[in-house]
Amino acid sequence: MNAKHIHIKDYNYPLPDERIAKFPLPQRDGSKLLVYRHGEVSEDVFTHLPAYLPQGALMVFNNTRVIQARLHFHKDTGALIEIFILEPAQPAEYQENFVARGACGWYCLVGNLKKWKAGTLARQVTVGGTAYELQATRGKLHGTSHRVDFCWHALEPTSAPLPSWAEVLEAIGELPIPPYLGRDTEESDKVTYQTVYSKIEGSVAAPTAGLHFTDSVLDRLDHSGIEREELTLHVGAGTFKPVKSEEIGGHDMHTEHIAVKRATIERLIAHEGKAIAVGTTSVRTLESLYYMGVLAQEGAEDLHVPQWMPYDTHPSLSTTDALKALLAYMDRRQLDVLHSSTQIIIVPGYTFHIVDMMVTNFHQPQSTLLLLVSAFVQGRWRTIYDYALDHDFRFLSYGDSSLLIP
Repeated sequence: MNAKHIHIKDYNYPLPDERIAKFPLPQRDGSKLLVYRHGEVSEDVFTHLPAYLPQGALMVFNNTRVIQARLHFHKDTGALIEIFILEPAQPAEYQENFVARGACGWYCLVGNLKKWKAGTLARQVTVGGTAYELQATRGKLHGTSHRVDFCWHALEPTSAPLPSWAEVLEAIGELPIPPYLGRDTEESDKVTYQTVYSKIEGSVAAPTAGLHFTDSVLDRLDHSGIEREELTLHVGAGTFKPVKSEEIGGHDMHTEHIAVKRATIERLIAHEGKAIAVGTTSVRTLESLYYMGVLAQEGAEDLHVPQWMPYDTHPSLSTTDALKALLAYMDRRQLDVLHSSTQIIIVPGYTFHIVDMMVTNFHQPQSTLLLLVSAFVQGRWRTIYDYALDHDFRFLSYGDSSLLIP
């Protein structure tokens, strides 16, 4: 069957609201662990995860960090305008944008847009004891988002340098927890909705499979002979975008930005192109590397992976050769870090090139993430989800975990 003709209604299951974990457990690694191994299902606790992994395997983590992406402004009329920053516009690179002082631009979702037809919004922000005025000016529509330009200046003369955009966000931004939690962000979410290894700011949603890991579990992985690597995929708001088309071919996947170090690609080659992925974001990044290698081998300058490339092309390149082509591409450009983007969609019918085991949470019905899981376990997702529902597993971002070994 053509992957584009998959009916999303075939990936539905009953998820009562009480099964959605509204808050995390007190101890991250105390969550339940469903183990799916070659068609058999069992359960354990997450702290025992290392015992199920082969010695010498390579485990790959997404080290993105969630930013405080929600900003609130009041108009003179009292209308509340919410600006949800999604992707940097100027400077376009995440890290350059976060260190910008005085001005920057972002592509944003705007709440209560009809109340902000024109003009500049302003609010006060205090950083390091100094008061500044932050202004937001709405620009043109960009896809489903708007360009918003921000600028900030001190309200009183000061010798202090202007704060960076990261400092402004830290002072007034709100961490954007998932809408399906049905509650406001709490102070505790600033810690619990970040992985313990998060480093690179840029996501508006956490790579939630990683929320279960503690320093203790990471130490056990090391002592068990499991090698660890990190990459970065900044999770966009599109991860919560529902599939509204009857067939998956009518769904447009969002673009996400990735960064992978040369050393990580070299380590993948040393492991014959195989890895254990922590979370669907790591899966999408790792599998995109194969197709980026195909593009590099073909001489492409832009290594962006289009949504349907895995289904519209049938490259004969081996995984190792694709990764070597990526290294050659980086050598020609003297790059230590590969920066690119991917729109890849992984659905039943996809052939996995790099990921041979996956750690992941339990995902929403009729979601692209559930399609990815189904693709990975050769369609046996109902076996896994029926077990989880029958054995009191907690679902979604703050829920329990699974280890999938096809």
